[in-house]
Amino acid sequence: MTHTGLSSSPPAIFILGPTASGKTSLALTLAERLPVELVSVDSAQVFVGMDIGTAKPDADTLARYPHHLINLITPDRRYSAAAFRADALRVMKDIVARGKVPLLVGGTMLYFKALREGLADLPPADAALRGELDAKAARLGWPVLHAELARLDPETASRLDPNDAQRIQRALEIVLTTGRSLGELYASQKKQPFPFRTVELGLLPSDRTVLHARIAERFRAMLDSGLVAEVESLRRTYPLDAGLPSMRSVGYRQVWEMLEGRIPYAELEDRGIFATRQFAKRQLTWLRSMTGIQPLDCLDKTIEARVLALLQRFLA
Repeated sequence: MTHTGLSSSPPAIFILGPTASGKTSLALTLAERLPVELVSVDSAQVFVGMDIGTAKPDADTLARYPHHLINLITPDRRYSAAAFRADALRVMKDIVARGKVPLLVGGTMLYFKALREGLADLPPADAALRGELDAKAARLGWPVLHAELARLDPETASRLDPNDAQRIQRALEIVLTTGRSLGELYASQKKQPFPFRTVELGLLPSDRTVLHARIAERFRAMLDSGLVAEVESLRRTYPLDAGLPSMRSVGYRQVWEMLEGRIPYAELEDRGIFATRQFAKRQLTWLRSMTGIQPLDCLDKTIEARVLALLQRFLA
């Protein structure tokens, strides 16, 4: 079993995995059997009103199994890894004070990394450089700038979607300003202490085709449940644009493009499934690069019993 942190520190449990790997189902099962409180580690579930496309637990599930750190802000606002770390540490401290164990579950690997290791002291924003990058992206498209980032900082580029404007812009800004990659900057700085003793479980599929089938089934179910109507409602309710992190989330981006007439409705399902598969691929790349993670086959039919036994030993 993998433990990190001092033995005298309070325990915490991490469950990480790609989309459609069964994280939420496993977490709910554990919440039935263990003295835990659930903390979401999902950069899209923080947004109010974004329920269908984020696979957010429904109201009945949330009433029975409350989740911390969902529905924090409206989708016209921005949320950062630094904000998540501060919020998560505060919530985890409160959970421990109630005599419970924080169980953090989600697929936003950057948030897990920020929580465990802290955040590098990165250079401040450079408005002039950002303007140049925006202008270049307007002419050539963000995939071209992603290719430039891949040349300058291939490790960071491999984890980013070619259309992730905000993160591509920031990564290019950092490497062009400092001459160093994000990984180099993180490595050169002292890690911020994490005041918990953790067991960190990574859900990995033994058969990628099964995960792909799950992704396809889930995205079709999202469309059947009203994902397009959800995005239409959000557009009427909030001052949104395609560059906001909320509307760049997988699924929402494709629906936005369809509503703007850039792709036909007939292609929406295939586009959404493909984008979600690519997203899962990036999540798996992140997960496999993280140290201290105990891998588990998310397709193993005995996974719930195995994880429960493992955690009972950890908490004993």
